[in-house]
Amino acid sequence: MLKKAKAGHYAVGQFNINNLEWTKAILQTAQDLNSPVILGVSEGAGKYMTGYKTVVGMVNGMLEEMNITVPVALHLDHGSYEGCLKCVEAGFSSIMFDGSHYPIDENVEKTKELVKIAHDNNMSIEAEVGSIGGEEDGVIGKGECADPNECKMVADLGIDFLAAGIGNIHGKYPDNWEGLSFETLDAIQQKTGDMPLVLHGGTGIPEDMIKKAIDLGVAKINVNTECQLSFAAATRGYIEAGKDQEGKGFDPRKLLKPGTEAIMATVKEKMELFGSVGKA
Repeated sequence: MLKKAKAGHYAVGQFNINNLEWTKAILQTAQDLNSPVILGVSEGAGKYMTGYKTVVGMVNGMLEEMNITVPVALHLDHGSYEGCLKCVEAGFSSIMFDGSHYPIDENVEKTKELVKIAHDNNMSIEAEVGSIGGEEDGVIGKGECADPNECKMVADLGIDFLAAGIGNIHGKYPDNWEGLSFETLDAIQQKTGDMPLVLHGGTGIPEDMIKKAIDLGVAKINVNTECQLSFAAATRGYIEAGKDQEGKGFDPRKLLKPGTEAIMATVKEKMELFGSVGKA
């Protein structure tokens, strides 16, 4: 999926899922736009949904019941070593091992072990070098730029795609953010060749920077906060307008509908920006 994206100069969006509404909204939008899609699951969200087997069951059921024909990957986001093993067992299609907080030698060692396990199970694996700023389920990074030589070391372990810190952060970007380091991205791209690169913290990065990052080899962009914000805003609007007190407006299917539609609108906007529409 990502090699094709890199060759075609577009990126596939990874949209993190939190519950049934989220998953349904993202899958439906991908199908409507004929776009490949990656469903991201953080360890916290996996726990919230009662475990990875529940997530796999829900996603597989939806793919069948909703007649989804576009390519869909189910991917563990920022996984620990143990979390990766659980997702292999549960039947995910892809995992990310985030060893960026370990010394590089330990990151390499653990990544190497997981590459073998993932590939033995026909799964793809993403690794991270240089921490992505902000907080992702308790892993806090300050948004440093990765060392291109370390990136090459990890890329050479047989991973399928690489997340490298290029000044990007999770969550909302502060006003004094310095922007993406294209110099770092370019250097990493030169060292890692055809390896698809991943941009984490896709919320709030200006459109021109996203497009430039795709030109420089980014083939997967992660979006989470933006969907959460649009869901919250639409749900707030529904409640504040007193709609939940009109007729059966309290019915959860009605109550959650505006938020679900808002997620769909955000996903559509991102797929159009990333260039993945019609690429299934």
